[in-house]
Amino acid sequence: MRMIFVNLPVKDLEATKRFYTGLGFELNPQFTSDQSAAVVIEENIVFMMLTHDHFSQFLKGGIADVSKDKEALICLSASGREEVDGFLQKALANGGSEWMPAQDHGFMYGVSFQDPDGHVLEVMWMDPAAVEQGAHMEIELA
Repeated sequence: MRMIFVNLPVKDLEATKRFYTGLGFELNPQFTSDQSAAVVIEENIVFMMLTHDHFSQFLKGGIADVSKDKEALICLSASGREEVDGFLQKALANGGSEWMPAQDHGFMYGVSFQDPDGHVLEVMWMDPAAVEQGAHMEIELA
């Protein structure tokens, strides 16, 4: 099995840990220290949250200023509309902020928010039957 590690720089590691555990994710204590936190999204998906000092040890160049520009849009799937809305409510209650308006295409529904550092997370649900019929290919972004 392959694993995915998304490495992100954070300014306040404790705030980041509170935010992501508030969303319902767990920290892997084997890879969590005063410089980093391993946020387990799923068994094979981990967000590695690294302090700026620690993150910079792995870079050539500087760290992106996500208050001005975005380095990535990370999208998580959900089991239904209720779970999508639940993620947004948890994010807002734990220090996150709304990013873009919700997108509702009937068969596909999603929200987006920023974590305390400005990293964007999207949570979306798609009706598997509609996807099977190719409905997702007809979406035009305004």
